[in-house]
Amino acid sequence: MEAGGLPLELWRIILAYLHLPDLGRCSLVCRAWYELILSLDSTRWRQLCLGCNECRHPNWPNQPDVEPESWREAFKQHYLASKTWTKNALDLESSVCFSLFRRRRERRTLSVGPGHEFDSLGSALALASLYDRIVLFPGVYEEQGEIILKVPVEIVGQGRLGEVALLASIDQHCSTTRLCNLVFMPAWFSPIMYKTTSGHVQFDNCNFENGHIQVHGPGTCQVKFCTFKNTHVFLHNVPLCILENCEFVGSENNSVTVEGHPSADKNWAYKYLLGLIKSSPSLLPTEDSDFLMSLDLESRDQAWSPRTCDIVIEGSQSPTSPASSSPKPDSKEAEVGSDGERVAQTPDSSDGGLSPSGEDEDEDQLTYRLSYQVQGPRPVLGGSFLGPPLPGASIQLPSCLVLNSLQQELQKDKEAMALASSVQGCLIRKCLFRDGKGGVFVCSYGRAKMEGNIFRNLTYAVRCIHNSKIIMLRNDIYRCRASGIFLRLEGGGLIAGNNIYHNAEAGVDIRKKSNPLILCNQIHHGLRSGIVVLGNGKGIIRNNQIFSNKEAGIYILYHGNPIVSGNHIFKGRAAGIAVNENGKGLITENVIRENQWGGVDIRRGGIPVLRSNLICFGYSDGVVVGDEGKGLVEGNTIYANKGCGVWMMSSSLPHVTSNHVSYNGLYGVAVFSQKDGSSEFPGGHGAQENFSEDGDAILWETELEKEDDPLRRPVTIALVESNSINHNGASGLYVQSSEALHVITNVIHANGDRGITVAQSSQLTRVANNSISCNRQSGIKVEAQCKVELRGNGIYDNRGHGIITKGDSTIVIENDIIGNRGSGLQLLPKSDTKVIKNRIHSFRAYGIAVRGRAKALVQENIIFQGKTNKTIFQQISNNRECIMQNNKFLVFKKKSDTWRLVNPPARPHLENSLRGPSATHNGQKMTAMATRITARVEGGYHSNRSVFCTIL
Repeated sequence: MEAGGLPLELWRIILAYLHLPDLGRCSLVCRAWYELILSLDSTRWRQLCLGCNECRHPNWPNQPDVEPESWREAFKQHYLASKTWTKNALDLESSVCFSLFRRRRERRTLSVGPGHEFDSLGSALALASLYDRIVLFPGVYEEQGEIILKVPVEIVGQGRLGEVALLASIDQHCSTTRLCNLVFMPAWFSPIMYKTTSGHVQFDNCNFENGHIQVHGPGTCQVKFCTFKNTHVFLHNVPLCILENCEFVGSENNSVTVEGHPSADKNWAYKYLLGLIKSSPSLLPTEDSDFLMSLDLESRDQAWSPRTCDIVIEGSQSPTSPASSSPKPDSKEAEVGSDGERVAQTPDSSDGGLSPSGEDEDEDQLTYRLSYQVQGPRPVLGGSFLGPPLPGASIQLPSCLVLNSLQQELQKDKEAMALASSVQGCLIRKCLFRDGKGGVFVCSYGRAKMEGNIFRNLTYAVRCIHNSKIIMLRNDIYRCRASGIFLRLEGGGLIAGNNIYHNAEAGVDIRKKSNPLILCNQIHHGLRSGIVVLGNGKGIIRNNQIFSNKEAGIYILYHGNPIVSGNHIFKGRAAGIAVNENGKGLITENVIRENQWGGVDIRRGGIPVLRSNLICFGYSDGVVVGDEGKGLVEGNTIYANKGCGVWMMSSSLPHVTSNHVSYNGLYGVAVFSQKDGSSEFPGGHGAQENFSEDGDAILWETELEKEDDPLRRPVTIALVESNSINHNGASGLYVQSSEALHVITNVIHANGDRGITVAQSSQLTRVANNSISCNRQSGIKVEAQCKVELRGNGIYDNRGHGIITKGDSTIVIENDIIGNRGSGLQLLPKSDTKVIKNRIHSFRAYGIAVRGRAKALVQENIIFQGKTNKTIFQQISNNRECIMQNNKFLVFKKKSDTWRLVNPPARPHLENSLRGPSATHNGQKMTAMATRITARVEGGYHSNRSVFCTIL
C-alpha cells in the first residue's frame, strides 16, 4: 500500500506514534489500513502493552523473557479483562424501563493525595458516586478504621507500582469494585486487607504483603498481575474465581485456600467470568504442544537426561544368550560334569523345533527315525518373537504399550476431556508459587483448576482433602520439601500433563480413599518415589513417564488399590513398581525397563494383578515376589534383565502364568527359601518409610476394605503355569524351596543351563505337563533329599541327560524323554525313584542308566534303542534294590524303521491347558508399531541368588 507516495515502511514508522484510540480509528478506514495496523505487532502494540501501568509482560512471572504469539492479542485480552467489573453497569441500565428518559452520567475522577482534592481514601469514598474513579497519588495512605465500600468504584494508584501504599482493612458491600496499581498492607488492627461476601472484586497489578484476602460465595474475584508476599488468599464457597499471572512468595501457611463446594447462588459476574475464560487462549493440549509426549522413547530420554538409553554391548554376542558360551562348531565330543551329568558339546541347535536325529550323523549311521514334536517358545508382542538383545537391537512395541499424547488420551476418554474443559470454583492460571510453605490447599468439597503454573521450593505444592476435586494441567512442580501433590480423604480430580520432579518426597501421594486420574505426566528425579498409593487410596495412573526416581517409580502399600496402565517406568534407582504391606492394584500394559532393582517388587502381603506388561533391560530381576508376596503375574513379557526373570521366595504364594520369560541373565524363574533380610531394603522396598503424616502407619490397618476382588483367585500353593521360559542364561526354572510348588504346562526351551533344577524341595514339587527342550544341559536335575513328582512332561533334545536325579523321593510317571544327548534317565547313588509308564530314548547314550546303589522301581515303560553300540539299559553294579517290571524294549530291525509316539501322542498335552492372559482382557490389542526401545545389556551372572539379595 502506498498513500501519497509514501512506502509501507514509512507508514509503519508514522503510525507507531499514534495512541490506542487513534490506532482503532485508523484500522476502521479500510482493509488495507486494518492489515497495516495489525503489522505493528512487534513495534507499537508491544510498546503499548509494556508501557501500560495496569499490566505487566503477558508471560510474567513464569516466562518474562518469552514473547507472546501476538502482542496485540495479549493487550486486547488484558483490556477486555480490565473492563469486567463494569459489566454490571450495563445490566443495571438495560433493566430499568425508563432508562431512555435518563441522562447518562459521566464518571468522575477523584484525586487523593497531598495538594489534591482529598487527603485520604476514606474522605474520597464518602463523596464517591457509582463507578467513579479514585486516583491515589504517590504516598503512603494509612486508614485508622475499617473502610466499607458501599458503591462500585475504581481505585487506582498513580505512577509506577510501589509508589502508592495503602494500609487498610476494606470490607466490600457493593456489587463490584476494581483496584489497580496499589501496594496493600494490613492495618494495625486487623490482618485482613480485603474482604467481600457477595460482590465482585477485581485486582490488577497490585502487591499484597503480610496479610489476608477473603472472598466468600456468592462473591467472585478476578486477580491478574499481582504479587502476594506472605499473603493468604482464602476462598470460601466461591462459584468462580480467577487468579492469573500472579506470584506468591514466602507464605508461612497456604498461599491459596479453596474451601467448600462452589455456591449455587451466583452473582452477576459469574457469567462474564465464564465467558472471559472461554475466550482466552486455552492451555488444553494440541498436537503441536504435545511434541514431547509424541516423540519416540529415545528422544524423550535425551530431552530429560544427558545420558542416552542406547547401551553398547561389548563383544559379538549377547551375554544373556546361551549361545555366548557355545563351543566351537567343529567340537562334537561329550563332556561328563559333576555327578555324572552329561553335557554334549555340539553345534547349537537350541532353536530347533524337531528331533535332531540326523544331526552330526552320516546317512549310513542312522538307525531309525523317531517322530515327535518339540514345543518351542510362544510368540509375544503382537505375534512376534523376541530375539537376543544384540547391539543395535530393539523391541517393536504393540500399540497398547505405546505412549499416547495427552490430546490423544483426552480424545479417547470423553469423561476426562469433559473434566479438563470444565471450570468450577477457583481457576489458577500461569501463576508462580515459590519459596514458602504451601501452594494451594483445597478442602471440604472445594473445587480448583490449575493450569500452566510453577510450584517450586515449597513444602508442598497442592493438597486436596475431604471430598475435594482438583484439575491440574501442564504445571511444573519441583523442589518441594515434601510431596508435590497430596490427596487424602476421598480427594480426586484430574492430574494431567504436568512435569513433577526433584521433590523430596513422592511426586504424587494418594491415600485414604482418594481416587484421582493421573494422566500423561512426567514424574522424575524425585528423592523418594514417583507416586505413592496407600491407606486404601485408589486412582487411575495412566500413560505417564515415571523415571530416574531414587525409590520405586510407583509404590503401593497399606491396601492401596490403583489401576496402573500404559505407563513407561524406567531408569529408577530402586524398583519400577513396588507392592508392599497388603497393597493391591491392577498393573497392566506398562513398559518397565532399566530399573536398578526388580522391575516389579511384591512383598509382605502385596497382592497385585500384574498383567501384559513389558519388563525389560533391568539391572536386577524382572519380577521379585518376596516374603509373603502374593498376586497374579499373568501375560507379561520379561526380557533381557540382568538377574532372574521371576524371583520368588518359597514363603510367597504368587500365581505366575502365561508369561514370556526370555534372555534374562540368570534363571528364568527362581524359587528360593532363604529369607533375604528383615527391613534392610533399598528405597522402595523397606518398612522404614514414614508415610504416616497424621500418626503411626499402623493406622491404615484400621481402614480395611473388605471386598472380594474377582481378579484375584485364592492360591494356596505357589503356582508356575503356562509360561514360555526360554533363552535365559542359567536354568529355566531353579527351585531351592522348603514349601510346596506346582510347575504346570510351561514351555522351557533353550536355556543356558538345565531346563529345571530342583536343588532343595523338602515338600513336594510337582512338575506336570511341561515341554522341556533344547536346553544346554540336562532337561531336569533333582538333587539329594528332594521330593519331586514329574508327570506328563515332554523332555526333548536337551544337551545333557533327559532327567538326572539323586532325590530320595522322586516319581517319574508318564513322561516322554526323547532325543536327549545324554541318557534318557540317569539315577545316581542313594536316589529313590519310581519310573512308571514313560517313553524313554536317547540317540547317543542309554535309555536308563543306574549309577551305584540307587533304589528304583522301573515299571511299564517303553524304552527305545538308540545307537547300535549302546544298550537300552545300563546298571553299573549288581543292585538288588533296582526292580525292573513289565517294561517294553523296542530294538531296531532295519534301517528304514520309523517309530511314532502315539496312543497317547507326544507329550505334553497342552491343548486344553494352555492359558493366555484372560480371554476378556485386551491381549487382542497386541499389534506391532514402530516405536522402539534399545537399552544397555551387560554380561555375566553370578551365584544362584537374586541380584537383589546378593548385593544385600
